[in-house]
Parts: sequence; structure tokens; C-alpha cells
Amino acid sequence: MTVAKIAAGGTSVIFLLPEAGLPLVLHWGADPGALTAPQLSELHTATVRGVSSSALDQPWPLTVLPTESDGWAGRPGLVLQRESSTVFPVWREPTTTVRDASLESRFVSDGLEFRYSAVIDTAGLVHINQSITNHGTEPLSVHSLEATLPVGGLATEVLDFTGRWTRERTPQRSPLTQGSTVRESRRGRTGHDSPFLLAVGTQGFDDQTGQIWATHLAWSGDSIYRRDILPESVPVIGVGELLRPGEIVLADGQVYEAPEAVFAWSDGGLDALSARFHRSLRARPGHPRTPRPVILNTWEAVYFNHDQQRLLELADTAAGIGVERFVLDDGWFHRRRSDTAGLGDWFVDSEVWPDGLHPLVDRVRVNGMQFGLWVEPEMISLDSDLARQHPEWILGPDIHLPRAWRNQQVLNLAIPEAWNTIFEHLSSLIDEYDIDYLKWDQNRDLHEAAPGGRAGVHAHTTALYRLLDGLRARYPALEIESCASGGARVDLGILARTDRVWASDSNDPHERLAIQRWTELLLPPELIGSHVGLARAHTTGRHTDLGFRMAATLFASPGLEMNIAECTPEERIDLARWIAFYKEHRQLIHSGDLRHGSTGDSGTELTGVIDEAKRSALYRYARTSTSRSAAPGRLLLTGLAPHAHYRVSIVDALPLPTMRDSSPPLWLQRGEASGTGLTLAAVGLAAPLLDPDQALVLRVEATC
Repeated sequence: MTVAKIAAGGTSVIFLLPEAGLPLVLHWGADPGALTAPQLSELHTATVRGVSSSALDQPWPLTVLPTESDGWAGRPGLVLQRESSTVFPVWREPTTTVRDASLESRFVSDGLEFRYSAVIDTAGLVHINQSITNHGTEPLSVHSLEATLPVGGLATEVLDFTGRWTRERTPQRSPLTQGSTVRESRRGRTGHDSPFLLAVGTQGFDDQTGQIWATHLAWSGDSIYRRDILPESVPVIGVGELLRPGEIVLADGQVYEAPEAVFAWSDGGLDALSARFHRSLRARPGHPRTPRPVILNTWEAVYFNHDQQRLLELADTAAGIGVERFVLDDGWFHRRRSDTAGLGDWFVDSEVWPDGLHPLVDRVRVNGMQFGLWVEPEMISLDSDLARQHPEWILGPDIHLPRAWRNQQVLNLAIPEAWNTIFEHLSSLIDEYDIDYLKWDQNRDLHEAAPGGRAGVHAHTTALYRLLDGLRARYPALEIESCASGGARVDLGILARTDRVWASDSNDPHERLAIQRWTELLLPPELIGSHVGLARAHTTGRHTDLGFRMAATLFASPGLEMNIAECTPEERIDLARWIAFYKEHRQLIHSGDLRHGSTGDSGTELTGVIDEAKRSALYRYARTSTSRSAAPGRLLLTGLAPHAHYRVSIVDALPLPTMRDSSPPLWLQRGEASGTGLTLAAVGLAAPLLDPDQALVLRVEATC
């Protein structure tokens, strides 16, 4: 037996490599530093458990793929079946390559090959990839192949997420109790109620404190998020694709590659955990490198009521206040006057646009803006030419249609002819109008996705990935936004192929603050779309001031979702000032370190972003409900350099919020404050008593 350590970014995984059988994980977490071979051997000796009564006769092994063959009584990491029997592999002939930050292994069993890869990136994230190959003449059914890691014995609490349309990524916390607990998503897409991120941590972990172990599945189809806390084992967390019976059946020589599982460890609370994800994503070769443009999306401005002159005027107004990308939303294509028809017929409606989209595109270009277009390529309306020509392309069982959702069905992209048709239609649009940006929507779950009687979510998801990859290869400059009824497809699988996610269909800033805060746990601000909507929110009916709506979009990839041509001159001036302020500070927002601070008041939120040199920062203090106290505590501005001296001032690009203070705090009356990073973090500033749904944005600059 040998012991191998891989490490990067302050994180390490230490494996025990037996002469036969799968690797065992001895440790995942803090990097203990350089260790010699004898020291690694000592670590093995120090961590081998004894044998308890009424148990296996030898110390129980926690392998990278725990199954019944190991005596594992939790959820198995691998379930295989041939037609004649359940398969319990006995892995042998290990071939393992260990480098500083990676371990690659290959194993064989009778008619099987298993490959395992663990790579730690420079941000400290552990990326696990696994595959099974059938080398037998009898077909092999893969029921599950899930990635797991142990988290040590200190974790006592669990955090994951749920949600619904317009209230995505709602956190839920609970004690870590014994047993095998599984969260399943069977929606055919990531889902509004996706677990999103499974995190377990030490008692009371919060934004700034506590040790946390977390995992995320980089996959846009059905998923499993699991935790196993057994009497024989330290806690184990893991993720994998949810596979339905008969969905993956391998013939001789065929391979099933499981979606990538991403694991993150932090000893500095949730902010340090999210910092690892942000650094990792920003280091990707395909991460957006250009400044994130201010978008105007036309949905809540005109809905389906497309009128060429009205939209030309909207484009002129948008350019006048500093908008950089104009996106024409749903309603532009054949017979699309409502959500009951047209999906699949991806050509411009000649009745509404007799000259095509050229007049609008030309006006957008003349105004110096980019042009984007809404599409929903995975869907089909029964009232469409495509459905009438190819009803067999609808994804569902052969004997009936699945229940309708938003008056639409799913197009089976796994059919090569359907895939080619959509690819060529989209390519024709991009070629004709030189489109810069596609808002790629997906407005329903997949139900009964079983063409020919065989589960088809996996095939549909991989076909979607091929479609996105094919378009990006043909049009390298094209940017794509992932939208799925708002935020129902926010995952690292889709973000490997897109440049932005639409976090939610809710533009209500009251709701958006929480949605964005928890989306930020995984994604940096530049990947999160957030727009200033109407004064009366389309999704909730809540009225909010323009200043609050603008402040809520600050830590994001911002835009507008309203008919700004109907705004008052004063409102357009305010919007123009906000856009100019964003442009001035977007480099900081989209490269800095995000911080979330507790104010001791459940009706408030405090979010900040600090540049790498800790010379400049922005903080947003927002209130969503009345305070229980007339003196609502202090604002602790964390993340600054302790011994640097800073000047804190009020951002005047946003209207000053309304307050209940008869006399605001002294520093606010003066318009500024100063102090060292240590005093601003430990002592802070007296918080003003803002009215509900108001926000104050602060600029912090180092003076020495």
C-alpha cells in the first residue's frame, strides 16, 4: 500500500492506494503541507480505524466508490446490472498516476473498466470525473455512478436549497442527522427547487466563520444530491446524475461518463467557500473577458406586442441613457402573438416585420449597441409548422403527449434530424443579422421524456450540450445566456457553454436581493443577470422606488427590463447616472472579492466587493422590512486591509434613500466617514434607519 497526496489552493486530498481495489480517501480539507513518504505512511497509521463489535472482521474501507462489496450500508456509489445478474465488481489491475494536484486511476473487473480522476484546481476546488466501460458481450445497465468524499467528524449542520418560480435558491438549514439522505431532481432540467449546493459544516457556520465541505453537480438534467451519516463512517457527501431504469445501457465497448462533480472546502465560512468557486470560474479559458455590457431586454417593455416603430424608439432611448446591448425578446417569430403558437418555427414573422428584423438591427447598430435575440430552441408548439410536419419529434412516450406546460412541448434534440434542423435555423438567423447574443430560454420541465419507451433526459441533455457547443464553435464571438423560466437551469454544466444566467424571472428587488445573494454562493456577479424592472413588479405586484431597483442590480451583470420610453425625464436621468456609475466600477465588481456581513437585523442585508489590492470597495446596505429597534446597530465593513486607512462616502449616483431617523447618524449627515480597515470591520458605522425597500451604497477608498 502507498499513500498519495494531491493539493492546490490550500486544499488537499490524501489517498491510500492498495495493491488491489479502489483508492481510499484518508483526508479532504486543509493542506497539511509537504509530506515525505514516511510521513504519509505515518498519516495512514494514524487514521486507520479499529474494528468494532458486530462488524466486519477487518477495518472497514471507505473507497472513492463505496458499495456493498466494501461492506458499505449507505447509498452505493455504483449500481450495475446485466440481464442475468446484479454486478458486484472486484476491481483489480490498478494503474494510477499521481501528480502534484491530480490523481488518475484505471481499474478492471470481469468485463468492466472504471476510470477515476480527481483534480484540484488553483482555487482549491476538487473536480471528480468517473466513467464505466462495458467490455462484455452482455449489455450493461448503469443505474448510478456517483462521486463522494468524506468530510471528517466535525460537521453538525447541513445547508442546501429549494425554491419555486420567482423565488429560486431559497436556503434551508437543519441538523446533520444519521442515515442516508437523498435529494432528487426529476424535472429534466436543474429546476427552480434544485439543491444547487449541498454544504455541511461545523456548528453555526455563517458568512465569515466555520469549516464547510460542499459539493455541486455540473449537470443540467436530473440529479442526485446525497449525504450518508452511518455509525461505521465519518459523514460522506456526494452527487451524481439521476438515471432512470433503462436510461443507460452499454453495449460492448460503450462508455458512460458521469457528469463532473465539484467539491469545495472552506475554513472561513460561506464567503471563503464562494471565493473558491469565483476564483475557479474566473480562471477558465472561456470565462467572459470583455466588460459586461448593460442590457435592455424588451420582454417587460412590450411583451408580445411587437411594433416596429415602437421598438425603434425604444432602441433610440436605450442608447441615449448608455445601454450597450439591445435584446429583442419573445414575439418576433412566425405567428408568435401569444405563448400558444410558433415555437419551432424560427423565422421572422413577416406580418409584424415586413422587412425582417433589419430595420431594428440597423438602428441598434447605428446607436452603437450590440443586438441580441430571444430563442427557445428546445421547445415546440403544437400550433407550429414544425409540429405539423414532424409530430414524431415531440419528446414523450409513443402512445400519448405529455401534459402541456405553458402551452408547449419539448423537442427531442436527440433525434439527429431535429438537432440539425434547429442548428441550421439558428445559424441562419445569426448569419443574417450578425447576432451578438442569444437569450436561450427553456420554459418547462420534462415529463414522460421516454421516446420509444426508454428514458430520454440524459440523451436530451447531452444533445443540448452538443447544440450549444456547435454554435459556439461556429460563432466564437457569440454570447449566450442560460434562462429557464428564470432561474431553473443554474449549474456549472450549462455555464461551461454559456456566458450568463438569468437568476430569476422576478425583477422585484425585494425578492431579488435574497435570490442573488444565494446565487452568488456559486457564481461571481458577472455571470448573474439582474435587471431594473417596472415600478410595479410584474411577478409580485409590489411597488418599489427606482433607487432601490437600481441598487439591487449592482452586484451582477445588470440591465433594464422596462419601457424606458415611458419613463419621466427625471427617471431617465437617474438611470443614465446609474449606468455611468456601473460602467465606472464594473471592473471592481466583476473581479473583486464578495463579502456578506451580518447586521444583527433580519430585515437587512449588507454586501460588499473589495478589489484584490484592498484599495477600493463598494458596499450595499439594504432594508427589506421594518426594524424591531429604533437604533438598528452598526455596519461592519469586512474584508478591508486591517492597517490601511479608508475614506467612506455615499454614492450619489443613486437617489438618497428615505429614512425614519429624525436625525441620521452623524457620519451620514456629513456625507463621509473614515477609519482603518480594522476599525471599520470591528467597530463599524452607525446604521441609518432606512425605510423598507430602500438601499444605501457606500464607496470606500484607501487614503494611505
